[in-house]
Amino acid sequence: MIISPSRRSKTLAAAAATLCALTVSGALPASASGSRAVPAAAEAPLLVSVGDSFISGEAGRWAGNSNRSADGYSGTDRAWDPATGGSDPYRVYGSSYDNGCNRSDVAEVQSVTLDVSRLNLACSGATSKAVLLPESGGEPFKGERSQARELEDVAIGRAVRAVVVSIGGNDLGFSDIITGCATEFVKPFGGEPCAPDAAEQVAERLPGVRQAAVNTLADVRTALDRAGHPAGSYRLILQSYPSPLPDAGRIRYPGEKYDRLKSGGCPFFDKDLTWAHDELVPEISSVLADAADEGGAEFLDLSRSFEGREVCSTSTRHADATHAPSGDTSEWVRFVTSGLGQGQKQESLHPNRYGQQALGTCLTLQLEQPSGDRRCTNTAGQGPAAMRLDSIG
Repeated sequence: MIISPSRRSKTLAAAAATLCALTVSGALPASASGSRAVPAAAEAPLLVSVGDSFISGEAGRWAGNSNRSADGYSGTDRAWDPATGGSDPYRVYGSSYDNGCNRSDVAEVQSVTLDVSRLNLACSGATSKAVLLPESGGEPFKGERSQARELEDVAIGRAVRAVVVSIGGNDLGFSDIITGCATEFVKPFGGEPCAPDAAEQVAERLPGVRQAAVNTLADVRTALDRAGHPAGSYRLILQSYPSPLPDAGRIRYPGEKYDRLKSGGCPFFDKDLTWAHDELVPEISSVLADAADEGGAEFLDLSRSFEGREVCSTSTRHADATHAPSGDTSEWVRFVTSGLGQGQKQESLHPNRYGQQALGTCLTLQLEQPSGDRRCTNTAGQGPAAMRLDSIG
């Protein structure tokens, strides 16, 4: 179970306290110790990811969701070792698990199907300050140098095919906003939808998100220029975020009842679900599209890439003893968890293995086409390999 259903009032109060600490924030394979080092295939051009948890590979440990603890949560826990009967996150996140960057072996750049050397510099929880060059206000994050500074060094003497950037969610305070919404839902008494107040906060912060993204793109360009890569010799792509939640009309658990928390891992009021899906995610995407235009980058719109595959969506199901996890039927997003049993709190509401693979397909399709702004969507009833790309405008 996500949270035991017994003694409802006490459990809800405890869940509220737990969710107050929830971090909705962010790889290389475990065989590579999760390092950020450039892989050995020196002849292949670099494909680099920088930014936050949605591109670092956070939650890539999970293949769908399950409330059944046996057999590694019905086969959804990829860190599960049947031989020992235990779970070892290093099998998925490598050494990046030590500082919480959580660069998974199925992170977006790891899931592309192109002849490239993959370098994942992104880190779970990163704001733009973790990417910017030091002279622009960039700062070390989780014991690592700023990502643009690291990029400058590793790109010297190497061909660079593309740098893909995911940034803005943590500058917006997305984690705090969503945590506040969930906390309202699990209050034993007096909980109310967060949308009215949260929408005002978002409106105030979005201009700063736009500028943070523009500044990030500028510093990535500066880092590459210093490393000997002038503009036009590589592709620079800024991507948006997929919606982790469906609107209220497509949730498996109707009626705003306790099962949304206990069984589904989607503890949100109807109004908040619809606001997050219909307004919040599209607004963030629009702001990032503007930033890409100003920063001279391509824009990859992922806002509807998980449509029908979100947490608690009616067109998905949990894995159990009779239903194995599958990219065709499972959720592509990690459900909300307290972190007391299944994994870490910070994995909540991030793309899981299937979601990361889907984003990898989107990026593959983008790089196979000439430069341009595009929107990526999935194919209903099919897995992460069946993503589709359409031009914007």
